[in-house]
Amino acid sequence: MNKDKQFITGLRLAWRDEMLSARNYRALAQRERNPEKRAILQRMAEAEERHAERWAGRLRELGADPGAYRESFIDRIRRWILLKSDAEVAAKMLEAGESQADKLYDALLANAQTEKDRSSLLEAQRDEHAHSRLLEEFEGRPSHPQRRLDTILGRETWHVRAGGWIGQAIYGVNDGLGAAFGVVSGVAGATQANSEFVLLSGFAAAIASALSMGSGAYLAMKSEREIYEAEMEREQREIEENPEEEREELELFYQLKGFTAEEARTMATRLAEKPDQLLKTMAHEELGLSEQTFPNEWRAAVSATLSTAIGAAVPVIPFLFSSGMTALLISLIVSTVAHFAVGASKVLVTGRSWLKSGTEMTLVGLGEAAITYSIGLLVSPAIG
Repeated sequence: MNKDKQFITGLRLAWRDEMLSARNYRALAQRERNPEKRAILQRMAEAEERHAERWAGRLRELGADPGAYRESFIDRIRRWILLKSDAEVAAKMLEAGESQADKLYDALLANAQTEKDRSSLLEAQRDEHAHSRLLEEFEGRPSHPQRRLDTILGRETWHVRAGGWIGQAIYGVNDGLGAAFGVVSGVAGATQANSEFVLLSGFAAAIASALSMGSGAYLAMKSEREIYEAEMEREQREIEENPEEEREELELFYQLKGFTAEEARTMATRLAEKPDQLLKTMAHEELGLSEQTFPNEWRAAVSATLSTAIGAAVPVIPFLFSSGMTALLISLIVSTVAHFAVGASKVLVTGRSWLKSGTEMTLVGLGEAAITYSIGLLVSPAIG
């Protein structure tokens, strides 16, 4: 099947899915007692109908008129189940449908015939993403419940700003300490704690771990920022091309956060008067993106590199001042204390009990050391 036929076939499926989704949303709206949620479901149905009309028009242009929509028996059974389900289950069923629509649009984008087709498909796909996030709210698991007003005011909580680099530093020390402690224990077991071998392998592991963590952090942050910038550009185009639809989406998000329709309309209208703020707000609400959540790539790299190096140096340093089993014992004591300290410090970003977190980290570190030391003893005869 060539690309043209694949595109037409996919477009027919998209048209049918949008028609079906619209009927499902309208059926749920009729059942919904909450007037605000009912209005939201009706508007979601209208959005699906707009998509269906667009695909029907495009099919006619391609000489493939979709004709009248006929619902299958299976579709009716599924709607009956949908209407008999509680709100959470119904939302999950609809969300699964939105996910399938998203995959279908991905396939259609690969066969898009014109730039206009591509633009329309991307717009529809973004609507599906927005609907999925709305359905998450219906399920009772809002993406950002603790920041209802922070979105409007453009603030971020301390944990988002500080937790980024603090958490990264803590986990860097954690990884470096764990990796080097394992290497030191294994080499010590294999060489009867020969200081020269332990130092060589320990510092090699420290350098490798630090560089790996640093480069990984840099590339990860850089990729996230590139994705953020690409999504922001796409959102900017949508605001410029369909400002009313974007404002309407924002109203829906605010209504689901507990505001009345009038309050939501007022806030969305005010934000629409400030395009830059509207863009940031839409990116945050629709996509869960916020520029403030992305650390600087170089800061992330330096933080990860230095923290990993510091953690990795802890079990190695005793071998600079001592040797043999004495050095290994000191390394064990120092590393155990360090594991507990690092585990306890996680409370800064996790909020868990410092005692439980520290103890857990200590047990994991000791278990790792015991395993690698035992493996070292097993391979010791082969080395000797």
